[in-house]
Amino acid sequence: MEYLIDYGLFLAKSLTIVLAIVLVIGAITSAGNRHSKGGRKGSIKVTRLNEHFEEMRDAIREKVLDKHQLKALAKQEKKADKEAQKEQKAKSKVTKDEGEGEDDRDPRLYVLNFKGNIPADAVENLREEITAVLSMVDARDEVLLRLESPGGMVHAYGLASSQLLRIKNKQIPLTICVDKVAASGGYMMACLADKIVSAPFAIIGSIGVVIQMPNFNRVLKKYDVDYEQVTAGEFKRTLSTFGEITDKGREKVQEEVETMHNIFKSWVKEHRPSVEIDKIATGETWVGTQAKERYMVDEIKTSDECIVAACEHSDVYEVEFEVKKTFQDKMGQAFSAVFDTLYTKLFNRPDNEFYH
Repeated sequence: MEYLIDYGLFLAKSLTIVLAIVLVIGAITSAGNRHSKGGRKGSIKVTRLNEHFEEMRDAIREKVLDKHQLKALAKQEKKADKEAQKEQKAKSKVTKDEGEGEDDRDPRLYVLNFKGNIPADAVENLREEITAVLSMVDARDEVLLRLESPGGMVHAYGLASSQLLRIKNKQIPLTICVDKVAASGGYMMACLADKIVSAPFAIIGSIGVVIQMPNFNRVLKKYDVDYEQVTAGEFKRTLSTFGEITDKGREKVQEEVETMHNIFKSWVKEHRPSVEIDKIATGETWVGTQAKERYMVDEIKTSDECIVAACEHSDVYEVEFEVKKTFQDKMGQAFSAVFDTLYTKLFNRPDNEFYH
C-alpha cells in the first residue's frame, strides 16, 4: 500500500512539473506570436462553387448511370454548351458594338462565412474578405453571408455589423443565411441584410443585454482577506469580482444595461422596420418558422438551397481569408486563449463589458 501511495505522489509531482514546463513554453510562444503577429499576412482563397457542385454531380452520375446513359447525357450537354456559347458570342458582339465592355458577363454571387464566438474573433477575417469583394463588385452582383453566432460582446459585434454596413453603403444586395443560430449580437448582424433566410429550426432573436460575473467578496471576508482597489471616478468600478457590491453600483449597472438595450432595439427597428420591436425585444428566442411569423426573417430555407439555386444563373464564388499558422502559432493561440480567459474572468473583467 505504501508503495502505491509513494508511486501516486511521484506521478502527481511528475505531472505537475511537466504541466508547468508546458505552460511556460506556451506562454513564451504566445508572447512571441503576439510580437510577430503584425508582420504576418494572410491571403484570399476563392473557390468557384459552380464547379464544386458540378464535380459532385458528375461523381454521382458515374456511380448511378450506365455507360449508354452517360454517353447520351454527355452528348446532350455538349449540344447545350454549343448553343450557350453561340448565344454568348452573339450577346458579346452586341455589347461590343454598343461599347458596353464587360456588361455581357453573368452576375456574380460572393459567399462569405462568419462563425461567431463571444469576442467575435471572426471579424478579423470578415473585414479582409469584404475589402476583397468590394474591390470587384458592381450593381449586378450580390453578397451572401452564412452566419452562425449565439452573440457576445457588444463592441465586437458592433464592429462586425459595421463591416456589413460597408456592403450596404455600396448598394450591393446582401443576403444573410442562418442555418443554426443568429441570436443577440448574431441577430444584430443579421438584421442588416436585405433578406434574411433562416433554416426552419435555426434559433433567432435574443434581443437583450446581460452583464454577469461571480463575486467572492463574502468569501474573502470569511477568511479575513483584505481586497483593495483604488479608482478615480465615481463609477469607474461598479461591479467587480472581489469588491463589495453596493446598491448604488448595482443601480448604475442596471441603468447602463437598459440604455444599451434601448440602443439595440433602435438598431433592429431601423433595419427591420416591419417588426413589432417591443414584442420581440424581450430576450426570447424563436425557431426560424416562428421568427418568420414575427417578420424577423424573410424566408425559410437553408443556405445550401440558396447557393445551389444561385449557381443556375450566376457565377458563385466562396471567398475566405486565410492566415497560415505554424504549429507554434496554434500552440501559442491555445495557451493564450486559456490564460486570457481565466485572467479576464477571475481578475480583470471590466464592469462595462456588456454581452448581447
